[in-house]
Amino acid sequence: MVKAQGHKPDVSEKRPYLKHCFFIVGPTATGKSELAAAVAQRLGAEVVSADAFQIYRGLDVLTAKPDQATLAKAPHHLVGTVSLSEEMNAEKYRAMAEKIIARGKAVIVVGGTGLYVKALTHGLATLPGANSKLRERLERTTSEELFRSLCTLDPDGAEKIDRQNRRRLIRAVEVCLLTGKPFSSQRIEWNQPLPEDGVLVTRERSELYARINQRVEEMFAAGVVEEVRAVKDLGPTAEKTLGLREIRALLAGEISQAECIAKIQQATRRYAKRQLTWFQRQTNFTPLNLSAHRTSEAIEFISQSVSRVFARG
Repeated sequence: MVKAQGHKPDVSEKRPYLKHCFFIVGPTATGKSELAAAVAQRLGAEVVSADAFQIYRGLDVLTAKPDQATLAKAPHHLVGTVSLSEEMNAEKYRAMAEKIIARGKAVIVVGGTGLYVKALTHGLATLPGANSKLRERLERTTSEELFRSLCTLDPDGAEKIDRQNRRRLIRAVEVCLLTGKPFSSQRIEWNQPLPEDGVLVTRERSELYARINQRVEEMFAAGVVEEVRAVKDLGPTAEKTLGLREIRALLAGEISQAECIAKIQQATRRYAKRQLTWFQRQTNFTPLNLSAHRTSEAIEFISQSVSRVFARG
């Protein structure tokens, strides 16, 4: 077949294995994991997690891993897989997930780590690994200083980066210094059509924030403080787990439990807002407001959407 002039290949043409892959993404605490497991069970599919912290073995309570009843509904991958001491990044995740998806089975990718999702749909340029001496120096630099450096090294990238994401700032400056090239210029492969085979699940802000607040309270009731107290040998990625810093401050006697809970709730609400902004800008996934639908309706809608994608592939 001769393609029409000006045709741009879509994501699945660039990565054929994505033809039997569907995405369920959105902010934390929306209920993505439960939906994905229910749909996978119904359709005989498998679930691949795209969560930067649930991928680790350990810290199950702090990272709000799916419970055993949810995991039992369908085969799950990349949940509790990696040692807490191992450093993870989007490229490592992409390689692990691609290996699973490329087996040809129907897969639902679910999660809220936007960079992991985009690495999977659009790939990543080959970038240098972390340089320990440079990384140590950058870690001692303030976020404001990092952003000013990025403005000089990569003005285009600085316009688009999340200034609140310190880890992303460090990596962007690091790559600029190691390669001598703007970080943004090494993402050329991302200039492709946005992926469409998925849903972006949301909830009304008041409901989502209430769910976040409740989840944090349930974590403390489930023993998250003792879980953090017992954990050893965390690598640089696992050290970034949401809530870890606050609970360590509690253990050190620097803040009360009530203050700790409030700080984690606030940090999680802010994180959810950043996640939503990312997915709204970086994907064309169909929005699905779970506040306006019963769970059974959402499962039916997603199941029908997934079935159409798998049939087309």
